[in-house]
Amino acid sequence: MFAIEAENLSKKFGSLKAVDSVSFTVEKGEIFAFLGPNGAGKTTTIKMLTTLLRPSGGELKVNGFNPVKEQDKVRHSIGIVFQDSSLDDELTACENMEFHGALYSVPKELREKRIRELLGIVELWDRKDYLVKTFSGGMRRRLEIARGLLHHPVVFFLDEPTLGLDPQTRNQIWNYIQELNRKEGTTVFFTTHYMEEADRVAGRVAIIDRGKIIAQGTPRELKEKTKTGSLEDAFLALTGHAIREEGAHAADHMRMMSRMWRGRR
Repeated sequence: MFAIEAENLSKKFGSLKAVDSVSFTVEKGEIFAFLGPNGAGKTTTIKMLTTLLRPSGGELKVNGFNPVKEQDKVRHSIGIVFQDSSLDDELTACENMEFHGALYSVPKELREKRIRELLGIVELWDRKDYLVKTFSGGMRRRLEIARGLLHHPVVFFLDEPTLGLDPQTRNQIWNYIQELNRKEGTTVFFTTHYMEEADRVAGRVAIIDRGKIIAQGTPRELKEKTKTGSLEDAFLALTGHAIREEGAHAADHMRMMSRMWRGRR
């Protein structure tokens, strides 16, 4: 059974086709990497998957629900960690978790159990009463991951979850995500520019470029297809070596996405 189904998914902004007839599926319990150069259409696709942007065409289901017609059901099926932090700095780690659980109507007894369990997994239980403004970047990321999993999402979206973190923290965060995936069967859909991460943790990969998916398969299959020795080399062989300038509005889109999501919960 599929956690995500996209068929001929498209999004136009005026004459610009940001996403052009994209089709892919993600199985329940899978760790799926969605890769592409800057401006390739990754952010636009994620926004459509998470109810924040209406498709111009095509069919889309998340956990069996239509993100356009069944927005609330989709939102309660998913968790999201954005590039930009959406934690409240003036609250403690535990208070951030409590607030999130209340927004999702997680019963108090279950909420307390989940908070203890998840903060323990990401090694923040001993910091549960510390204000988030005192946390390092890695600690914030770990807290956001724990918070995003509090309401038992079927699909967990991670947009550049380890951006700017040191190798040790990046490795630690992926260990947590993989453990939670194994333990709870949560589907993980993530973007990253660190190709070695996708190579190591993703069961399958889709590469999008200029709005179209140009390759799909396991990391091994993509390396064999391109006759390369690493996923990074395969990625470059498929998308080219030219430097891509990120669209001027891309960062603003992600900030807007984060604000809209917080406002809609």
